[in-house]
Amino acid sequence: MRSRQYGPDLTPPWKKQRPAPEVPADPDLVVEEVTSGFCGAVIRCEKTAEGPTVTLEDRFGKHRVFPMTPRGFLLEGKVVTLVRPQRQQAAPSGPARTASGSLAVPGARARVARAGRIYVEGRHDAELVERVWGDDLRIEGVVVEYLEGIDDLPAIVRSFAPGPDARLGVLVDHLVPGSKESRIAAGVTGEHVLVVGHPYIDVWEAVKPSSVGIPAWPAVPRGQDWKTGVCRALGWPENTGAAWQRILSGVRSYKDLEPQLLGRVEELIDFVTVGGAG
Repeated sequence: MRSRQYGPDLTPPWKKQRPAPEVPADPDLVVEEVTSGFCGAVIRCEKTAEGPTVTLEDRFGKHRVFPMTPRGFLLEGKVVTLVRPQRQQAAPSGPARTASGSLAVPGARARVARAGRIYVEGRHDAELVERVWGDDLRIEGVVVEYLEGIDDLPAIVRSFAPGPDARLGVLVDHLVPGSKESRIAAGVTGEHVLVVGHPYIDVWEAVKPSSVGIPAWPAVPRGQDWKTGVCRALGWPENTGAAWQRILSGVRSYKDLEPQLLGRVEELIDFVTVGGAG
């Protein structure tokens, strides 16, 4: 008598979970995350060291990032597995979006400037913010100005006199614990002043190396001017203005920037527009 051969999985067929259908996470697809119940439209997908993630935007404009786990989302009430979409050859048929990923508003006129302001540390930071968030800022009526240096911040805050209808948001380079920047930021932060920062020595590093056409941002020896050191290491002419224009030309949308900068700028825009008078 021939013996039966059994596989290692002895789970009865009626108890096995059927694999959920795979659905491309195309922009503007509306799904619900199963564990949190957060419902929103797909804004972007990103590849991280922990695995792919998807960013959803709810109807109030709030963003949440979720891992793209199997059976992790509901589409029209049915469990699905979101997967990264294939690169599309044709132009997308959904609503147009700004460089920041927000829904574009065709024909919208710039709003009268709010009393609130956003300050950034340096001209390059201001140009980068304009490149990616310029359309959004004009619709919201938010003016961006730049600091010549972080040491000027306390005097600017005193002169600005922030209040409920005139909030002040500040973006600082290399805002890490224990630094001079962190001490100055702590001294001016208050109910109507929000100071946030990114960990990079300079905003150049917030641009993804792949968007600039380099494998990585080089390490520059301590004590050496960072921008000049970058130019030397990359074999570029030691002209930081020309180097910045080369870097900026590689930025077409939020996809070319690191998440550590994206989140901080969006946080500042939210801060100065919520409850502020137009």
